[in-house]
Amino acid sequence: MTDLKGKIDFTLFVSVRNANPNGDPLNGNRPRTDLDGNGEISDVCIKRKIRNRLQDMGQRILIQSNDRADDEYKSIKSRIDGCEKLKEAADDRKKYAEIACKEWIDVRTFGQVFAFSNDKKGKKKSNKAENEEDSESKSVSIGVRGPVSIHQAVSLSPVEVVSMQITKSVNGESDEGRASDTMGTKHFIPFAVYKIMGSVNVQLAEKTGFSQEDAELLKKALETLFENDASSARPEGSIEVCRMYWWQHNEKTPAVSSGKIQRGFTMKDVADPKDFEDYGIEWYVDGCDKPEVIDFV
Repeated sequence: MTDLKGKIDFTLFVSVRNANPNGDPLNGNRPRTDLDGNGEISDVCIKRKIRNRLQDMGQRILIQSNDRADDEYKSIKSRIDGCEKLKEAADDRKKYAEIACKEWIDVRTFGQVFAFSNDKKGKKKSNKAENEEDSESKSVSIGVRGPVSIHQAVSLSPVEVVSMQITKSVNGESDEGRASDTMGTKHFIPFAVYKIMGSVNVQLAEKTGFSQEDAELLKKALETLFENDASSARPEGSIEVCRMYWWQHNEKTPAVSSGKIQRGFTMKDVADPKDFEDYGIEWYVDGCDKPEVIDFV
């Protein structure tokens, strides 16, 4: 594994057409929006999709979705408890974190907190499920800070949320005749472009073992972020990465900050955008290395 060459910054522009990129469970699963009416995709949602893509590439993932589990374990706790190397290092916090980073790429990428119940005899029980602890035990944890940080995505313009009434006319319970129709609602965005931003910190990468090869895997995952992600809310092809900017710096701490890099984008003020090209997006920051620009549309 090769050490990370230098800090990395990246930006993706993602188009959404007749889809719900990230529903809000506290608002009837409507697409997320901020107070200004711009669409949002949470950083947690983006990290989930990155994990899924890394898993599709054959990488070992600790935080797996139940419907995508590729091993015999049914929970994070059982996956951790099933690692014999971690059991042997239970009393050495530094070694424990080091082993966890080597075992799972998402741990050395995004970090993870490993919680324990430490009883009086000094035995550690990984990720104890029960909330109650006896008087002779206390909770301890081992935290791993990941080098990759992801911003929540925000649309370039305010979005329109369309609601569609749907019905289910299938008899799913009774054997006697036709059941009454069941009403429901589907929400989607006709069109929007979202901006996703992130970076890779070299100092933290050195601690977790996040390598240059891992950075290339992350890059590939971002390029194909919405592959194998189709659902009723996100039909195949309704969400796609339009363009990606990738800055591979040669220094651990470049002279130009991530904030200044992200402020270097200019675009047209479009009242009714219909396509990604309508925005005419360009980037320039004086004194900063030019990024690798990858167009997908």
